[in-house]
Amino acid sequence: MRISTSLPTTGAGIVDVSMVGHLEDLGLDGVSMPDLLLGEGTPGLDPLIVLAAAAQRTRRISLEFGVLSLPLRPVALVAAQIQALQHLSGERVVLGTGLGGFPGTPFWRAAGAPRTERGRRADRVLAALPGLVGGDPTEVDGELVTLAPSAAVPPIHVGGNSEAAMRRAVRYGDGWAPSLVTPSALAAKVERLREIAEELGRPVPAVSVGGHAVLNGSTAAVQSFVDNVVRMQGIPREEAARLPVTGGPAEVAERIASYADAGAGAATLSLDGGSWAEQAETLADAASRLRAGR
Repeated sequence: MRISTSLPTTGAGIVDVSMVGHLEDLGLDGVSMPDLLLGEGTPGLDPLIVLAAAAQRTRRISLEFGVLSLPLRPVALVAAQIQALQHLSGERVVLGTGLGGFPGTPFWRAAGAPRTERGRRADRVLAALPGLVGGDPTEVDGELVTLAPSAAVPPIHVGGNSEAAMRRAVRYGDGWAPSLVTPSALAAKVERLREIAEELGRPVPAVSVGGHAVLNGSTAAVQSFVDNVVRMQGIPREEAARLPVTGGPAEVAERIASYADAGAGAATLSLDGGSWAEQAETLADAASRLRAGR
């Protein structure tokens, strides 16, 4: 079971890239960066730039997008940037992709990104990305494009919990990356993923689950997370209360193991509600327990 987490932010909301070496020293498998370009007073933390900085401070840890909003960006530009990041990092990229969850925000409007047909746009990007990153001649909107030098195509994961996202992952991805899902709900979705793969005659994608952890944190921090999920995602409170991963190393290891039992091969947990360094150490301890057989 691969375990990753995100970087902490400063009081001003800027990512502290200097801490990526600490994650590598702790033995965690990956560092993940979300794509939250809103334009509503939040810092513009482009994950491509942040992960490029992280690549220069590390040697082993995977550089993961959780997830890159495909409708925001021209496909040829994304491919060139992923090529560069693969070269800079020694081919450590895990390219999580998605539709983007905030299409009505000022940044999206200013970028001229579509609010509708995001799925179709993402499909076009996903169909072209492997060829472009790999340096093969690829048709993009009627133009034959070749990028050189080529780079190894990273694993491409498709985020989202919907049936459409699962079908997109089967058609175009190496992995499927759901988030905010309980282990029991994940098990049912993994079974459906297998059915879709059989229906389409495709391999079953690997499963990498995303979640939120409040480790060694207060009840107030857990409640704050639940309130935010209910308000922003429309998830019923009873279900939202089952989502956060809480407790010490033993409890965290058991919870992650339940996701593994449900079919996940990797988990990415963002950390909140207390000392980031202490929580990262707790997560690393849990990862060690899992590797040792719980």
